[in-house]
Amino acid sequence: MLGPLDVVQEKGRDTHSLLPSATKKRILLAALLSRAGEVVSTTSLMDEIWDEGRPRKARAALHVYLAQVRNQLAEGDGATIETEGPGYALRLDGAGLDHREFSGLVARARAQREDGDLDGAADGLERALGLWRGPALSGLTDGPMLGVYATCLNEEYVQAVETRLEIDLVRGRHREIVAQLIRLVHDYPLRESFHRQLMIAYYRSERQAEALTCFLDLRERLQDELGVEPCRSIQQLHRAVLTADPALDEREWSVAS
Repeated sequence: MLGPLDVVQEKGRDTHSLLPSATKKRILLAALLSRAGEVVSTTSLMDEIWDEGRPRKARAALHVYLAQVRNQLAEGDGATIETEGPGYALRLDGAGLDHREFSGLVARARAQREDGDLDGAADGLERALGLWRGPALSGLTDGPMLGVYATCLNEEYVQAVETRLEIDLVRGRHREIVAQLIRLVHDYPLRESFHRQLMIAYYRSERQAEALTCFLDLRERLQDELGVEPCRSIQQLHRAVLTADPALDEREWSVAS
């Protein structure tokens, strides 16, 4: 789920793809996976597959797709699709799901950070972020269910990146992360947290002028596109950079308030 949809059966070093070739069947499988363990109504599945262009025999077509996807999953060991009440539920039954693995690694890393184990937290977040292969479910997110699900997944990714960079700032790795932050500011131009982190990294790298320019660029974009000023914490950081406040070298500035 953390990238283009992929379903594989692993046996030792060999892998066998169980991914349907037809787009509509991929959408169906992705919709069920997004609610793994929960019942998804027949109506919701038809809305996801066809949206407003639903054919007259959509329900019959859905049943055919379900049978075909079931048969493909049966080639593997684990996941099954069960008929329950008004819809269908995909049971993992021991099969792995990268979203769950990602969430578990991130939760463990955040607990390690709270306990002061910054190296362990950084390693855990690195493993979690390494599971990503691109934007979540790319090419399958036009429907209402998967559109929202992919947005939530991508937000979880960005939050994990933010946490990883906060840890790097606390560990004094500001010079090493400047280039990554420049890219992130470009990719997420309205994400104030990345601008804040870049300002701190610039300042601690003896690049005060670039830290101030980063603030001005953010302010101009926010005013032009949204008609608002940067948030209070960013403005406080700007004033601290202007006055070369010694507190900027303290670790508390590295963590989002």
